[in-house]
Amino acid sequence: MLSPLADRTYRHLFAAQVVALLGTGLATVALGLLAYDLAGENAAMVLGTVFTIKMIAYVGIVPIAGAFANRVNRRAFLVALDLVRAGVALCLPFVTEVWQVYVLIFLLQSASAAFTPTFQATIPDVLPDEARYTRALSLSRLAYDLENIASPMLAGLLLVFMSYNSLFLGTVVGFAASAALVVSVMLPSPKPSEPRGIYDRTTRGIRIYLATPRLRGLLALNMAAAAAGAMVLVNSVVLVRGTLELDASALAWTMFAFGAGSMIAALVLPQILDRVQDRPVMVGGAVLMVLTLLGLAGEVATFGLVWPVMLGAWLLVGLGYAAVLTPSGRLLRRSSHAEDRPALFAAQFALSHACWLVTYPLSGWLMTRFGPVVALGVLAALAGAGIVAALRLWPREDPETFEHTHGNLSLDHPHLNGTRRHTHAFVVDENHPRWASKL
Repeated sequence: MLSPLADRTYRHLFAAQVVALLGTGLATVALGLLAYDLAGENAAMVLGTVFTIKMIAYVGIVPIAGAFANRVNRRAFLVALDLVRAGVALCLPFVTEVWQVYVLIFLLQSASAAFTPTFQATIPDVLPDEARYTRALSLSRLAYDLENIASPMLAGLLLVFMSYNSLFLGTVVGFAASAALVVSVMLPSPKPSEPRGIYDRTTRGIRIYLATPRLRGLLALNMAAAAAGAMVLVNSVVLVRGTLELDASALAWTMFAFGAGSMIAALVLPQILDRVQDRPVMVGGAVLMVLTLLGLAGEVATFGLVWPVMLGAWLLVGLGYAAVLTPSGRLLRRSSHAEDRPALFAAQFALSHACWLVTYPLSGWLMTRFGPVVALGVLAALAGAGIVAALRLWPREDPETFEHTHGNLSLDHPHLNGTRRHTHAFVVDENHPRWASKL
C-alpha cells in the first residue's frame, strides 16, 4: 500500500493533497457557520446555492482547464491555482453580504476545478508502473476519507480556542503548504499535442471519453455512485437528527461509518485489483450499494429506522462507493495517450460531477416530499439503472491490445507501415477516431 511513497515526487504530491484537503475541510465547517451568521434560518438555502455553484464550476470550468493543461508548465500551473485558492480563502473572513460568498466560492471552486484533474493526470506520469499507480489511487481515496473524518475533528478542536473565521486562515495555510510542496519537486510534462483549435481542445477529453466503451461504462457507474452517495451525504442529517432525534455526535459517527467503509475498501483494493479485473470489482461495488439501500428501505418500512442498522448500511455503502471510484484512474490511464491525459481526467471530473448535479437535489426532494423509504428505493433504482447501463456499455472482454483494421487512413500512412491490419494498445486518437471492432 505505501510503496508509492518511496518515490520522492509522489510523496511530496501526496502530502500536498493531504494538506490541501485538510484546509478545504476546515473551510467547509467555517462556511456553514458563516452562512448561519449572514442568513440565519435561510442558511440552508445559502449552502444549497453554494453547493450548486460548486457543481456548476466543476462541470463548466473543468473541460476548458483540461484543454490547456498540457500546454503550460504543470508545476507552475498547479502552484498558481493553489495561490489563487489561498487568496480567495483569505478574503472569506471579511465578507459581509451573501452575494460576496457566492462570488468568492465560484472563484475558489473554479480554481479547484482546474487544479484537481491536472493533479490527478500528473500521478500516472510520476508512477508509470501500474501496480504502484493502483496503490497510489488507494492512497488518494484514503486521503479523501481521512479529510472527511479529520477536518471536522480538527475544526472542533480549534473552535474551542478561536472564532470560526480563524478556520479560513487554516485553509490559507493548507493551500500555501500545498503550493510549497508542489514547488519542491520537478513534475513530468507530456509532450504538447498537435496544434488544435479552441473547440477541439475544449471538447477533446469528452469526445475521447464518450467514444471509449469502458469509459461510457464508467460514466454509468459514476451515476450509481452519485445516487447512493447523495443519499448518504444529503439525507444523513435528516435521518439522524430528525427521524432518530439523536444529537450532533451521532451524526458524526454516522458519517464516520460511511468514511470507514470507504477506507477499508481503499486498503484492500490494491491486493484485489492485482488479481481481479476492474470491471467485476466496480460493478460488484455498485451492486453492494444497491442491495444495501434496498435492504435499509425494507428495514425502515417494516420496523422503522434503527441507528445501528443505519451505521452498518452506511459502512457497506462506503465499501461499494470506494470500490466503484478507486479504480477509475486506471481506466482513464489505459484509455489515453500521455498528452491527452489531462483532458480525459478533466472530462471524468466534469461528467462525474454532472451526475452529482442531478442526484444532490433529487435526493433532498425525495426525502422532503416522500420520506426515507421512497428516497432509498428511488435512488437504489437509479443506481441499479446505472449498473445495467454499465454492463451493456462496457464489454466483458476488454483487452488493452487487440487486432484491428484501418479504413480511414491511406496505405502509405506512417501509422500503418504498409498494412491496414495490425495489433497494438488501442486508444481513441487522430488515427483511431472511433472504437474499432476486434477481429
